Amino acid sequence: MTDDVTGHAVVVGAGLSGLLTAHVLGRSFERVTVIERDALPDGPPVFRPGVPQSRHVHILWSRGMAAMEELLPGVITGLEAAGGAVVGAPEQMRWLSAARWFSGVRGADYLSVSRELLESALRRRVVADGSAVTVLDRHEVTGLLPARAGQTVGGVRLRERGADGAEFTMGAGLVVVAAGRSSRAAGWLSELGCPTPVTERVDARLGYSSRYFGRPADERPWKAMYVQGNPDVPRGGVILPVDGGRWLITLIGQGEHQPPTSEEDWLSFAASLRSAELSQALRGAVPLSDAVAFRATANEWTHFERVRRWPRGLMMVGDALCRFNPVYGHGMTVAALQAQVIAGRIAGREPADIAARTQQTQRAVAKCVRPAWVIATGEDRRYPGTDGPEPGRLGRMQQEYLARVLAAANTDPVVAEAFFAVLSLNRRPETLLTPRIAARALRRRR
Repeated sequence: MTDDVTGHAVVVGAGLSGLLTAHVLGRSFERVTVIERDALPDGPPVFRPGVPQSRHVHILWSRGMAAMEELLPGVITGLEAAGGAVVGAPEQMRWLSAARWFSGVRGADYLSVSRELLESALRRRVVADGSAVTVLDRHEVTGLLPARAGQTVGGVRLRERGADGAEFTMGAGLVVVAAGRSSRAAGWLSELGCPTPVTERVDARLGYSSRYFGRPADERPWKAMYVQGNPDVPRGGVILPVDGGRWLITLIGQGEHQPPTSEEDWLSFAASLRSAELSQALRGAVPLSDAVAFRATANEWTHFERVRRWPRGLMMVGDALCRFNPVYGHGMTVAALQAQVIAGRIAGREPADIAARTQQTQRAVAKCVRPAWVIATGEDRRYPGTDGPEPGRLGRMQQEYLARVLAAANTDPVVAEAFFAVLSLNRRPETLLTPRIAARALRRRR
C-alpha cells in the first residue's frame, strides 16, 4: 500500500458492470485496477463460473445499446460483426405474449449475443493500449480497508485464489463494488461500523434450463421466438440467435414447473408450452450442448442509497446493488445506464472530489434501478407462490390495467410503441397511464 493512492481506483468484478465502470473511471483516475476472482483467458471467449447466467438467454435492449455505444463508440457494430444479432421486437420475432401473439406492430430493438463474447469484447476495449485500466484476475476481495476511523474506504483486502490464503492490501482513493451478492457487500459495510441497509426481495421461483443448437440453414420468417408463460400455464421458452451460427434456447418454468435438464424430459417440456411452435422449430436443429439449469432468479435490491452514514470513497453498482429476474432482459441495460450516470457525475472532477461525493453518486446510480424494478417485481407478483410482499388493492388494480395494456399492444401500434418504449427502459412505466394509452387499452377486452 503506497502513501498516496488518491489517483488509484479499484473495481471489484470484471463483468459487464465492472468493465464499463472501470472504463468511465479511467477518464479521471491515473490508474484503475479491476479485481476478478475468475481466471480470464486471453484466447476465445469461454464460460466462467462467476457468471453462471451467461449460459442462458441474454439481451441488451436498445436503451442499453445506446448507452454502451456512447461509452465505447463502435462496440455494438463490432459485436454484430462478430456474430451478434440486432432483433426488432416483436416484428422480427414470433412472440406469444401472456394474452396472444403480437401481430403487425413495431416495438424496440435489442442485441442478442453470447455473454462470453460480449464481456471478452468489452475487456479488450477497456484495457487497450494506453488505457488506465488493468485487470488482476484470480484474486478475491475479502473486505474493505478502512481509513479515518471507518469514515473513509482506503482500499481493499484481497488474496490470490489457489495460493496459501495469505491476505494483502491494495490502497485506493475509490472502491467500486460491481460483483458478488449484496449481502456480502452489506457485511463489509458493517465491518466499517455502518448501518445494515434494507434489502427488498421478490422471488417468483422461476427456473431456467438452456442449451445451444446449431442454427438451421433453412429460411424462416423470424429471427427469434418467445412463447411466454402466464399464471395459468407457467411455462415458457425463448429462441435467440447468437454468435457462432447458434441458437441459444432457454426453457422457463415457475414453482413446480421447473424445466428439466435430461434430454427426453427437456424436449417434452418444450412440447408442453402454450404453443407447439417452439418445439416444432427444434426439428432439424442439431444440439450442440447438454442442458444446464439456473435457479437464482430472485429480484434483490439492497438500498445502499438510504444508508445515512455512508463512507467516503465507496460505491455499489451492478449485481452488488441490485439483481433482476433475467427473463425481462434488464440487467445489462441497467448496468450500462449506471456507468453512464457515473460518467456524468465525475466529469471534470479530480479524484479526491469524486471520492468525497460518492454518497451523492450512489443515490443517483440507484435511480437507474427503479423503472426496471417496477416492471420485474410487478410481473413476478402475478405468479402464485411468489416470495415477497403481496400486491395490495392498488397493486392488483395496476396489474389488471397492465394486462389490458399488453393485450392491446399485441395488435394496436400506438399501444405497442408505448409498451415497448417502457419495456426497453426508454421511457418510465408511468407513461403507460397517459389518457391516449388508457383509452385504447381499456376499450379492448382482455
